[in-house]
Amino acid sequence: MTGAIDSIETFGLVDGPGIRTVVFLTGCRLRCLYCHNPEMWVKREDNITSDELVKKVLRSKPYFKRNSGGVTFSGGEPLLQIEFLTDVCKKLKKEDIHIALDTCGVGKGDYDEILSLVDLILFDVKFTTREGYKYLTGREMDDSLKFIEAMNKSGKPVWIRQVVVPGMMDSEEYIDSLVEYLKKIDNVERVEFLPFHHMGFSKYEELGINNPLKDVPPMDVDKCNELQELFMKKYRRLTK
Repeated sequence: MTGAIDSIETFGLVDGPGIRTVVFLTGCRLRCLYCHNPEMWVKREDNITSDELVKKVLRSKPYFKRNSGGVTFSGGEPLLQIEFLTDVCKKLKKEDIHIALDTCGVGKGDYDEILSLVDLILFDVKFTTREGYKYLTGREMDDSLKFIEAMNKSGKPVWIRQVVVPGMMDSEEYIDSLVEYLKKIDNVERVEFLPFHHMGFSKYEELGINNPLKDVPPMDVDKCNELQELFMKKYRRLTK
């Protein structure tokens, strides 16, 4: 079986526990205003077989074992190549590799099998309201909500990721809405706030794509940390 990847990052430290190999699959149905990987929106022609990808991942297996690491599938949206991803994960499970899935939950559906194969779900929260979600992504949030149902059914541990954009997610009102939103999601082990940055801006220029947030400043890291602390205080009270 073949699939389309953009790149493979080795020795990653931020996309799951331990040292990780991060595989970026191409194709995404969302057009998030803050996306830093617009070059992965369109699925490319297949450029790798499942056996070839497994072989590349297994090169780092000794490091995984020493540091409780593994592989993380990201993108783009990896669930748009669910058949290929499932084939790869089946082969990696035979090698006892820890598998994390970084997803916004907008794939092809029928997630039971793939979620049975992964060990950790990194779930990207785009926005907490329907109106805000559509404004931010260009798409209704129904697919994402359906994925949450499948994620809860799977019983797998979840890490929440929330990008914080100035003027959009940096208020106490939004923090309260996020606390309420996460009531829908089971098995949350961790919540990460990721400050909006400009590191992907050059890609928009190279691709000739309009950058809707070009005039928005990067999120202040200290303020982002303060917001996360505020969130955790409120969230802990909810989950006690």
